Amino acid sequence: MYTIIGAGIGGLTTAVVFEKLNIDYQLFEKAKGPNALGAGIWLAPNALQVLEFAGVIDNIFKVSNVVDRITLSNQKLKPLADSSQLPAKEKYGFSTVAIHRAKLQLALIEAIPKDKIHWNKAFASYKQEDNAVTVTFQDGTTTQSQYLIGADGIDSKVRGQLFPNSQIRYSGQTCWRGVMKSALPLEYKDRGIEMWGKGIRFGLSQLSENETSWFAVKNSEAFQKDDRAVLKKKLLSYFKEFHPLVNELIGNTEINDILRNDITDLKPIKHWQKDNVCLIGDAAHATTPNMGQGGAQAIEDAYYLGKLIAKNPTENNFKAFENKRFKRVNNIVKQSWLTGKIANLNTGYSVRNALFSTLPKKLIDKNMYSVYDLKD
Repeated sequence: MYTIIGAGIGGLTTAVVFEKLNIDYQLFEKAKGPNALGAGIWLAPNALQVLEFAGVIDNIFKVSNVVDRITLSNQKLKPLADSSQLPAKEKYGFSTVAIHRAKLQLALIEAIPKDKIHWNKAFASYKQEDNAVTVTFQDGTTTQSQYLIGADGIDSKVRGQLFPNSQIRYSGQTCWRGVMKSALPLEYKDRGIEMWGKGIRFGLSQLSENETSWFAVKNSEAFQKDDRAVLKKKLLSYFKEFHPLVNELIGNTEINDILRNDITDLKPIKHWQKDNVCLIGDAAHATTPNMGQGGAQAIEDAYYLGKLIAKNPTENNFKAFENKRFKRVNNIVKQSWLTGKIANLNTGYSVRNALFSTLPKKLIDKNMYSVYDLKD
């Protein structure tokens, strides 16, 4: 049996895939129940193929918005790169969708039997003896299984015990995420847009008929706090030179629907597993959000791990899983880190924009499809 720690995207998708493949598991989460906090997330075709395999795709589409066009532009919304997702839909069966994280979480939870998910169970430590792993929770209770999967996010407690020297690194950028409780003008409904300025950028996409998600990224020192009384005024001043749509989104978002997080990732570690313990998702390879692949790679982890276990049910498949995923995921982590640096240039941004506007569409599509492909 497998013990899964963490009911984020990676842990929940692992549980759903294990259900599909009849793999025995129990899932434990420190929160007292589903968490409605968060903002929007993009699910690219690689993630959607896995969710289709797991049998939850219909529920995902009920609470999301299809993005058929992805636009990278300057701050005035003049396109630097404009990519239709329709060829991807023909190739993979899906284009990208935008969805609220809370709705994605609920869609996955609904596919898991209630007796297999345990709330208010905060991981404290594990102990491996012989061929069994005993997990102790902060309330003093324990559970035992043959294998332990740490899916408990970038601040993973499982990773902290397994690889205590792992390091979280700050990108030099902070991000405000908001959800406006109304739709975009019709011309933007099926588009994902990111606008690049000088040391600052803004992205947006509609999530549903009455929700629009946006993010605002600015170079900043780490661990800064907002004065909520003047936050919207500050954001409006930061983006005053951007397309009017930007200030419209910020101005029409309730202050309680704006969250701030420093952008961090996990400095790549040499291994994700040891003996009968394995990390997946952000616990193993947290990435910056610059490629929209953080959640997607956690979803892919669930798929590949489940398939390996189903094929070799009596073996420890953690090393084979690491070998399968390590190069692809770390390339995405590195590329996303570099993209963030380029996107938030303080100097040379006009040259950057000019170069991006001349990139051949074939090159952009080739890079996009290399991420969307599932490597079975």
